[in-house]
Amino acid sequence: MSEQQPDSHDGPFDGSAGPDEFDRIVAAESDRDPDLAVIEAGSRTLRAQAGPPQGDPVPQAPVDPEVAKALQEVEQELAARWGETKLEPSVSRIAALMDVLGEPQRAYPSIHVTGTNGKTSTARMIEALLNAFELRTGRYTSPHVQSITERISLDGAPITAERFVETYHDVKPYVEMVDAAQQYRLSFFEVLTGMAYAAFADAPVDAAVVEVGMGGSWDATNVIDGSVAVVTPISLDHTDRLGSTPGEIAQEKGGVIKQGATVILAQQPVDAAQVLLKKAVEVDATVAREGMEFGVVTREVAVGGQQLTLRGLGGEYDGIFLPLYGAHMAHNAAVALAAVEAFFGVGGDGARVLDADTVRKAFASVTSPGRMEVVRRSPTVVLDAAHNPAGAAATAEAVTESFGFSRLIGVVGASEGKDVRGLFEAFEPILAEVVVTENSSHRSMGADELAAIAVEVFGPDRVQVEPRLDDAIEAAITLAEEEAEYGGAGVLVTGSVITVGEARLLLGRG
Repeated sequence: MSEQQPDSHDGPFDGSAGPDEFDRIVAAESDRDPDLAVIEAGSRTLRAQAGPPQGDPVPQAPVDPEVAKALQEVEQELAARWGETKLEPSVSRIAALMDVLGEPQRAYPSIHVTGTNGKTSTARMIEALLNAFELRTGRYTSPHVQSITERISLDGAPITAERFVETYHDVKPYVEMVDAAQQYRLSFFEVLTGMAYAAFADAPVDAAVVEVGMGGSWDATNVIDGSVAVVTPISLDHTDRLGSTPGEIAQEKGGVIKQGATVILAQQPVDAAQVLLKKAVEVDATVAREGMEFGVVTREVAVGGQQLTLRGLGGEYDGIFLPLYGAHMAHNAAVALAAVEAFFGVGGDGARVLDADTVRKAFASVTSPGRMEVVRRSPTVVLDAAHNPAGAAATAEAVTESFGFSRLIGVVGASEGKDVRGLFEAFEPILAEVVVTENSSHRSMGADELAAIAVEVFGPDRVQVEPRLDDAIEAAITLAEEEAEYGGAGVLVTGSVITVGEARLLLGRG
């Protein structure tokens, strides 16, 4: 089985973007359709000008006070709209916005990612693979860890605060037009989605990686025609809006599966898998299932992550280092690889695989802030955004496997409406004690209410209450250091993306 890089050009590409280089790429593509060759060459010169991703995946606050003020004003205007938890199940408003913007979401092919857990990490891996194969990418994910600009990325890096503000003001007149014509104003998430799609078209990008906000069928992102639909593992979350069983939730999430698309299915509960497969048949979609058409072949814990052999749609890829912890991240990697293979048309005829060295390079570059992220040593402090029982179970397994903690203290701050008892039950076997706290969100569950549930799971002697997050982290570090084997102590901060983002700031990341 031969290995080749999709749409590779002959000879090394030195990164320059002058006219001679443009002509050379066109000539190298002479065996393809001439118009497509010119488009591809133009895209590559744009990528060369853009350069590789730069800086921390979580951006710093703007240094320029005027830019910081402008960004704050935009955030305040967005916050005045319906929040992400207040939904009206319809895509009519976002469709109207796309219409007046000139359908920017049609300007590029898309990979649409839904599921319950693992969406953001999987999207980041897909993006890294596409970047490694010299495609210019746009990525839209949510929620953000620290800065709202994280939600819209180009070429693997969040857009700048300046560009975020410019994009908002570009679309604002059209947003106001739609607001005036609709029963309800566009929501916070709908406006952000419109901004992302407009920014991607303006860049322009070769491909967009789009994570749903919630569900699928009526999610604001679902005005794209994803040629590849990805469904990460489905479990119970947002049950008041999506359904009370995995099968019911799959009914909503299956809405991202479009006519003739390729569907990449992570391992699913039986009832969810049945619903998704039925949907695929209805729209004549091609299905690839983890554990059948692709999957994890081998996995070994390694320093700073894990070493993998993955089976893709076209063949096996060995020697992959993934700098992320846990079996769930390995499965996310398998899903991401299959999605990118499907995007490039690999596996249909079994004639080729992706270039293995490029795949290895891509996975070795992956980051996923706030997902099993080590932010301090002595004692080790790990941040993880698990906020439902399935996510907590995966995190607990990953912590046990990847760290030799002799004493682990948890810091938990959760949001109202979450299955907090299930979260605590998943963490109870690995935590010596837990410090319950609050984050700054208005949706944060009160520390006393959280403590009452924690006491029922851990017992009163293993629960401490610290309403302020900084005090909670300090208390947890103190408790961890009480262990005689100082090097074996650790702290896990979890329960919410917001809690993790604020902890990341307090611990000097960002």
